[in-house]
Amino acid sequence: MGKLVSTLFVTLDGVYQAPGGPHEDTRGGFTHGGWSFPYADEDFGRFINEVFARPGAFLLGRRTYDIFATFWPKVTDPGDPVASRLNSLPKYVVSSTLKDPGWAGTTVLSGDLAREVTALKERIDGEVQVHGSGALVQSLLALDLVDTLHLLTFPVVLGAGFRLFPEGSAPTAFEHAGGSVTGAGVSIQTYDLAGRPQYGEYALPENA
Repeated sequence: MGKLVSTLFVTLDGVYQAPGGPHEDTRGGFTHGGWSFPYADEDFGRFINEVFARPGAFLLGRRTYDIFATFWPKVTDPGDPVASRLNSLPKYVVSSTLKDPGWAGTTVLSGDLAREVTALKERIDGEVQVHGSGALVQSLLALDLVDTLHLLTFPVVLGAGFRLFPEGSAPTAFEHAGGSVTGAGVSIQTYDLAGRPQYGEYALPENA
């Protein structure tokens, strides 16, 4: 059975919108697109290459799929660890409106999300990787379908944009599974899903 692994870039204030370029996602009048670019050093690239060494398939939200589909098919270097996997491995896109995807190897998932993704995890050997796709990740977290979350936090605050964990997010506990900080200051942390949060209380010492 496959493992669903999400890799997401966020700012210090939790924004995931348009990390890769100014025109990537301008919904809501967002003018800060491309905020991850200044921090893309060798440490960052090494981690991304390691992630892309492990996929069995990709699961993407419609917006991220459209962004990827206009870029990665044009990168034809077989030695590129990202492009070679994205272009050759099966891709699944969650959409109720996409009917005829042009990117080779794409299957549209338009039915019940929990059922479709559970079935996908059961038939894929290796990691089912979700890149970006913040809204999809929110839905998958609410359904307890994410196994591992690679959260890359960039040292920038934007004050606007779509946030990964907005008010009303499903209460979720994670177990820290490793991490590092790049030379440019990006905190790369890996978390495994651990169920619901546990609660307690700090009490005064008995002799206080």
